[in-house]
Amino acid sequence: MNLKLQMQNEIKKLDSISTAPAIMAPLLDMMRLPSEKIRIEKVVELVSCDAAIAAQCLRLANSPLFGRRQTETVRSAIMALGLERVRSILFGLCMNRVIPRDKWVIQPEAFWRHSLGCALVTQRMAKIIEYPDPEKAYLAGLLHDLGFLVNSVLYTEDFRKCLRLAAEQRAPLHVVEEQVLGFTHGDSGQQLLEHWGLPKELADAAGCHHDFDLLRKAGALACLVHLGDLLCRVRYLGYSYDETMGVELGGDEAWQILVTSYPQLESMDMVRFTLDIDGAMDQIVATVDAVFGGKAVGTLAGV
Repeated sequence: MNLKLQMQNEIKKLDSISTAPAIMAPLLDMMRLPSEKIRIEKVVELVSCDAAIAAQCLRLANSPLFGRRQTETVRSAIMALGLERVRSILFGLCMNRVIPRDKWVIQPEAFWRHSLGCALVTQRMAKIIEYPDPEKAYLAGLLHDLGFLVNSVLYTEDFRKCLRLAAEQRAPLHVVEEQVLGFTHGDSGQQLLEHWGLPKELADAAGCHHDFDLLRKAGALACLVHLGDLLCRVRYLGYSYDETMGVELGGDEAWQILVTSYPQLESMDMVRFTLDIDGAMDQIVATVDAVFGGKAVGTLAGV
């Protein structure tokens, strides 16, 4: 059987993991909606159903990062944090429970640091280029590497080998995955998002963010995710191993694809643009640390 087709069939096994929190199904329903259609009452209800998640939201809302004090109710915490950030906290904490601890190949903290970091960077870039839906860009960045979790659960030892080889060779993980597994975390992440019924644009961004041939067809959102992922990996929010890579935004093919849709980017001051992203990184790192803890040490889970 074709390896990618076999992987698509295996995706259905993730539905049977018994540790999924009760709020997972309604959370997925909420993530299928455009941001403007999400009702805060529904978010308050979801958060209030789980004491650990409610406590996390309250702790973060009261942190100096948001300049808030005496936030004592779930509603006020959600108002302080914003729906997008609360949605990422909900999703991250739920997925942490869905994936059995012995199945995590990468350190969970490293995974969520990168995912949330990419969400924030992608959203920041979306606002700068005047992409019409920065909140969708945030969600696409958050979900772009869900294939890591698929590969960890379904192909634990082979995926562990991929990550070890990538670290030893300082190579991009998706290149090693293609050699060892016959597909990448982009492929498996796209299949999972499609299986969950999330919007096609989000699934395509996950599937295309390492593939320039597919990026040309996928459009601006996938290009933004690709660039956000790169910027995180070359700065502070990668997967805890050094890759031999560099980023020159203006010369990146994804940027050139964006220019075709946003011609004003041709005259953009790239030095200023890069400095703007760099200037946001400290806040981004602080946000990630506040949600998912301090910087992860080591790459492989258990190391």
